[in-house]
Amino acid sequence: MNEDRKITELSDLRVVVDRIEGRSVCGMAVGDSCEITRSSQLRIPEGRHFCLYALAAALPLLPAMQRPMDDGDWLANEAEIACPDPEERLIMRVERTGLSRIPTEELT
Repeated sequence: MNEDRKITELSDLRVVVDRIEGRSVCGMAVGDSCEITRSSQLRIPEGRHFCLYALAAALPLLPAMQRPMDDGDWLANEAEIACPDPEERLIMRVERTGLSRIPTEELT
């Protein structure tokens, strides 16, 4: 590898169903999760699913949560995201699970 290649470090994330305060119409349960690794690779455990609408609620925040944050950044201390279904009241939390080092030119 060329020593001059720039490397970007991004956190790998896990989005986990933390609690369901209403009724689960999407079939997810507490503990269900998906992982985002290497910037954009989505993984869902075999035999499970992750609700598209719950994931859509989390997507706008995930790129910012992958990047290093200052301690005072509000997003560094806020890890909960709500599904948009008002009947379900499904609450997810985002966890950092590791760090990916990716050549910058490979990022989309």
